[in-house]
Amino acid sequence: MIELRTAHTADLDASTKSAIRALLDGAFGGISDDTFENVLGGVHALVVEDGELTGHGSVVQRRLLHGGRALRTGYVEGVAVREDRRRQGHGAAMMSALERVVRSAYELGALGASVEGGRLYTSRGWQLWRGPSSALTPDGIRRTADKDGSIYVLPVAAPVDVSGELVCDWRHGAPW
Repeated sequence: MIELRTAHTADLDASTKSAIRALLDGAFGGISDDTFENVLGGVHALVVEDGELTGHGSVVQRRLLHGGRALRTGYVEGVAVREDRRRQGHGAAMMSALERVVRSAYELGALGASVEGGRLYTSRGWQLWRGPSSALTPDGIRRTADKDGSIYVLPVAAPVDVSGELVCDWRHGAPW
């Protein structure tokens, strides 16, 4: 039996959080504690098959600066499906649940993705950010040129100029 459920981090027990961490470690060849921390604090979409976690994604609130505005952003994190369960629609199902949250609660959706992951997101209407990216750090705004070409957005409240500058708020670990 396959179940898709959503839950806030506050409603996840320790064993579910451990299963999420193990899934992400397996999917990405290990993740840092900071990266795992960035997955928490929002709404999670969980695919459970026969009682075992096989897919995860979450959306957390961030502020992204664009066009002179601080946009309340639903930032998608930790999207992964167990390798032997990929290409069965789990990623699309999780994204549908997360996009519902983004569209109903935020001005903008955003995420960072690999080239392979980017195909899923563009097929769902996400737009590749073509402008420069930066991060608001304790030392001021710093370019994150290594992330250019891997950031996707889902405009909700109004169109955005995807060729303009996009600045993310500060957090520990990878800014994007």
